Amino acid sequence: MFPLPSLACLACCASLGAGRDVKTFVNPAVPIDVPIPGNYTGDLRPQVHYSPPQGFMNDPNGMFVDANGTWHLYYQYNPTAVVAGNQHWGHATSQDLYHWINQPIALFPPEERVYVFSGSCVVDVNNTSGFFPNQTNGVVAIFTLARYFENGSAGPQTQAIAYSHDGGFSFQYFKGNPVIDSTSTQFRDPKVIWFEDHWAMVIAYAQEFTVGVFTSPDLKSWSHASNFSYHGLLGAQYECPNLVKMPVRDRVGGDVVDEAFVMALSVQPGAPLGGSTTQYFPGSFNGTHFSPWDSATRLTDFAKDNYAAQYFFGVTEGSNAINLGWASNWQYTQAVPTGTEGWRSAMTLPRANYLTKATRIGWIMVNEIVDPSPVLEDVPLQLSSWEIGSNSSLTPPSPLLIDYSMVDSNALYIDVNVTSINASAITGSSTLNLTFSSPASGESLRSGFYFGGDTPFFVDRGGTRAFDNILFTDKFSVADVWNTTAGTWRFQAVIDRSIYEVFIDSGIHAGTITFFSTQPLTVLSINTTALPKGTEVFVAVWPLKSAWKPFENEQGIVAGNTSALHRKGKRYMEYDPQF
Repeated sequence: MFPLPSLACLACCASLGAGRDVKTFVNPAVPIDVPIPGNYTGDLRPQVHYSPPQGFMNDPNGMFVDANGTWHLYYQYNPTAVVAGNQHWGHATSQDLYHWINQPIALFPPEERVYVFSGSCVVDVNNTSGFFPNQTNGVVAIFTLARYFENGSAGPQTQAIAYSHDGGFSFQYFKGNPVIDSTSTQFRDPKVIWFEDHWAMVIAYAQEFTVGVFTSPDLKSWSHASNFSYHGLLGAQYECPNLVKMPVRDRVGGDVVDEAFVMALSVQPGAPLGGSTTQYFPGSFNGTHFSPWDSATRLTDFAKDNYAAQYFFGVTEGSNAINLGWASNWQYTQAVPTGTEGWRSAMTLPRANYLTKATRIGWIMVNEIVDPSPVLEDVPLQLSSWEIGSNSSLTPPSPLLIDYSMVDSNALYIDVNVTSINASAITGSSTLNLTFSSPASGESLRSGFYFGGDTPFFVDRGGTRAFDNILFTDKFSVADVWNTTAGTWRFQAVIDRSIYEVFIDSGIHAGTITFFSTQPLTVLSINTTALPKGTEVFVAVWPLKSAWKPFENEQGIVAGNTSALHRKGKRYMEYDPQF
């Protein structure tokens, strides 16, 4: 079917720079010991989503949380342009998943035309690798090295490792790379987890529509164990597989009753709406083989701007899994207007995941927004409640208008709870609607939910006008089969300058939508129509603090971590002669 990589062939390690004093290629324009500074004040720059200081970012990589509770995010990064290419691993850290500190670039290419593609990181607490004889916080990065020739053609993609003695801030290449050799140009994106007594890796044979499962005792020698092939949407290729264990809960927001595995698998191109998307499969894993519970194809998002999500290694056993995705789409990511501000692409909000059964749908992976309290202002912008059909003074005007032009971040968190719904009195006209608009330009972003039957939640970004692209689909919807017996429905959202993320029906559905307006959207309108008498509506709207503003200097520049983490001028991506 396709050639498996040979574990015996390690000869190409010499071509990656063995024997040279410095084993990386560093563009003189790219700093190697301090972070790249960034201006986070632009009208389109998100304030509570992570975005790179400058240049182009795509897939999240290598994410882990360490023993001190520090979250590490690495990402595909081109520090020298606002289009894809020249892949390094950028790096940022956080204590709360909202306030990020930019760190020096973590992984540099080993040669001028050998780039560092996607991969993962693990904390080798038991020193299985032998790299960390006197510590329990050693970090090993596992990633794809992709070679390109002078004529632009693609060469082989091989799997390599690098290790860090300082908790993931600086790395050294393993002298014995590649740890999995290959002659294929489409073999990439390793994700590694610990399973009972060994390491397990999932990796994409991209254009063979196969995820390979490999095992290792030490992160250096790997054996092929099984394949997961031709499942779900095929598109043109598989990318960025993830295998993650997460809780199974007895209901949405309920108690943990079991645990299971999820195989997440990205497709590019070939999404139902075009371009890139991520699908997932709940199932079981025995250490060598993954078996899905059923043949259904499930998508992490119903919209178009969440791709290649990766899960954090090291989350507390039994807790919800935590992921970040890339908030963009390959169909138009290299053309969006944020490039005029010197950057392109952002990550999604952090999401907490577990498995449960949804009404009539069956198994789903719930997407909950991770607690946004670190970025909530102290005082809400709006707290309103009303009962349909009541003459109470709490009944708001129709619609409820909220001016947030004075919110410095231009970002909001919205939480709407609809309760006491008499489902038998619902009609096709029973709706909840939210519209964000700009009085200055007349632009708008609309969303809403039809409560009647198996009808959709929708988002319409077609009313914003700063970006015109034939592939920039403007309307999205998802059927939400809500629990009419319970008579409740919840909606959460964050709007963040140029990103709108929605969590529907307590996270049963989620959507990530980028939008680009010529003027900031500053007015929120909320209204309901034809809801049954007695229905109660609770609306909370909170202004969000900018996660970047505390780090800005007088010129609005965020410098990142400029402390002496690394000796100035030290080119730390070198081979350690010990290994």
